[in-house]
Amino acid sequence: MSGIYIHIPFCKQACHYCDFHFSTSIKKKDEMVLALAKEIVMRKSELLDCARSDKDETVETIYFGGGTPSRLPIADLRLLMDSIYENYKVSENPEITLEANPDDLSEDYLVALSEIGINRLSIGIQSFFEEDLVMMNRAHNSAEAKKCLELATKYFDNISLDLIYGIPGMSNEKWQQNIETALSFGIPHISSYALTVEPKTALNKLIQTGKIGQPKDEVAEEHFQILVETLENNGFVHYELSNFGKENYFSKNNSAYWLGKKYIGIGPSAHSYDGISRSWNVSNNSIYLKSLEENKLPSEIEILSKSDRYNEYIMTGLRTIWGVSLDRIEQEFGNEYLDYLQKQAQKFINDNLLFVENNILKPTKKGKFLTDGIASDLFYLN
Repeated sequence: MSGIYIHIPFCKQACHYCDFHFSTSIKKKDEMVLALAKEIVMRKSELLDCARSDKDETVETIYFGGGTPSRLPIADLRLLMDSIYENYKVSENPEITLEANPDDLSEDYLVALSEIGINRLSIGIQSFFEEDLVMMNRAHNSAEAKKCLELATKYFDNISLDLIYGIPGMSNEKWQQNIETALSFGIPHISSYALTVEPKTALNKLIQTGKIGQPKDEVAEEHFQILVETLENNGFVHYELSNFGKENYFSKNNSAYWLGKKYIGIGPSAHSYDGISRSWNVSNNSIYLKSLEENKLPSEIEILSKSDRYNEYIMTGLRTIWGVSLDRIEQEFGNEYLDYLQKQAQKFINDNLLFVENNILKPTKKGKFLTDGIASDLFYLN
C-alpha cells in the first residue's frame, strides 16, 4: 500500500496560530497547479521502485492538504486527479480526502467534488463560537460552520472535522457545547488538537503583547479528558492521540502514516517517506516553481539511521491504539534497543502512565495526554 499527499499552498487569509507553509496570494495559482501535475509525473518511478520491493505498487490513499485545497476550482483538482490516475496504479476504492474550509463549501462545489471522485472531506471547523473564530482569524464564521455541515452531510458520508481545545477563556461547558454541536451533525470522525503557540506566528505576538492570554496546560488537559469521555460515550474509537473515529471511518491516509507505510509528498514543503529515507520539498513557492520549470525536484533527502527509525516508531506507536510492539523492537532493532526501551519505560509503568499488554507497550488513560513527552524520554539518543 502507498499513499500520495498533495500540498496546496494557498489560503484566503492567515490563521493566527498557523505555521504551515502557505501563501495568501493566488497570483501564481495556475503555474502552481501545472507544477504539481508535473511533479506527479516526474516522481512516478519513485513509488514504483519503493513499492516493487513489497510486490505492491497500488496507491490506496490520495490526500489534498494545505494550505486550503478548497481554494482550488474543480477543474484544477480534476487535472491533478487525472495526473495521478494516468501515472500510477490506483486501487479500485481509494480513500481520496480534500481538506476544506467551511466558507468554500457551497452546494455546487460539494456536488462537483463528489463527481470528480473526492470521497472524504476534512473540514476545518475549529470552533462553533464566533469569538473563537475571530480570535484565531479564521476565514469563516459560526453560521457558515454549521451551514457547510448541513450541506456536506447530504453528499458525503465520510467526513472529518477539526476542533481546537485549550483556547484562552474557553470554559469546560463551552468546550462541551462545541463537541455536542459537532456530534449533532452525525459526523463519523473528529480530529482535535490543543491550541499551540508556535514561534513567528501572529498568535505568539498577540500573547507577547498581552492582547490574548497564554493557553494553559491544565485547561487543555481538562478539555482533552472531556473530549475523550464524550466521544467514547458516543461510539467513537480513540485510535490516535488527536483522532477519533467510528468503526470503518478511521483515516486510512493518516493510519498508513502512523503505521510506517510509504508515501509520496507532492508540492512545496511536502514530505515523503519510503521506509529507509525521508525527503522534503523546499518551503518556498517561487523556488519550487523555478525548479520544476527546470525539470528538477526541489527536495532534500535524509537517510534514516537505526535510531531515527526506532524513535519514529516509538513516537507514532505510542500515539495510536496499536502501541509499540516489543517483539517488533527486538526483531527490527535488536536486544540493545529492547533492553533500553524496557529500562526507560519502567518508571512510567511504575507511575501508571504506561502498561504492557500482550507484549505491546501503550499509554494508560492517565498517560495519554502526556504521550509526546513520554515518547521523547524513550528516544534512543546516539
